[in-house]
Amino acid sequence: MPVILVGAFGLLIGSFLNVVIFRVPAGRSLIAPASACGSCGTPIRPWDNVPVLSWIFLRARCRDCGASISLRYPLVELGTALFFATVAFRFGPGLVGPVGPINALIILPAFLYFASISVALALIDLDTHRLPNSLVLPSYVVGLVLLGAAGGIGNDLGPILRGALGLCILWAVYLVLALAVPGGMGFGDVKLAGVIGLFLGYLGWGELAVGAFAAFLLGGIFALGLVAAKRANRKSAIPFGPWMLAGAWVGVFFGATVWDGYLNLLGMA
Repeated sequence: MPVILVGAFGLLIGSFLNVVIFRVPAGRSLIAPASACGSCGTPIRPWDNVPVLSWIFLRARCRDCGASISLRYPLVELGTALFFATVAFRFGPGLVGPVGPINALIILPAFLYFASISVALALIDLDTHRLPNSLVLPSYVVGLVLLGAAGGIGNDLGPILRGALGLCILWAVYLVLALAVPGGMGFGDVKLAGVIGLFLGYLGWGELAVGAFAAFLLGGIFALGLVAAKRANRKSAIPFGPWMLAGAWVGVFFGATVWDGYLNLLGMA
């Protein structure tokens, strides 16, 4: 039941993320004005703003002018709901994992926040090739405060210290890459790397290593696919933020298992 409730909450967050994805790159306020049709400017009525269901009942069209409503909106809402439910299953109190039932009450909101910014930043980067500071930089504070509080409640500061080291390590690695290959890696990626290093490092070195490697593996496969399909060449600018975030979540969900398997293969476990 808690997983279902968190998933339902994810629908509401997904609706808000649609606003974030549209307004933050444009430098617009997230509070005012109220959401309106992009074609006719008519404010959206509350009953026409129910996640997923309104899109279905309106048949993907504005009630007033009949303009089409992108499928992306309900997909973001539904995807965020499924994402939240999966995170709740992974970090919910009482579940088997690296955290206990008490500090999981704080770790769960921390990783739900990370899931939220992952959705927003991935789509913004795909749209604009930018990772806005207004989303990335506050994530350092939120992550350090929530994960630090979880460590304090659990009377174990080891994970948050490891997370701080992960922050510094991954930030430094991406900074070196950005300086070594100008134009190949943006400084927005460097800033995002620190956030990812914090969350993955908190969970463990295996999660950090697997998540960092998965970003380059997934991004490389995608880039090669575009080149093979002749939709890009070696000089094409391909946003890397979405693959950094996708790799991070591979690390979150599968990092410990993959890392243990790798160590066993080397006879080091």
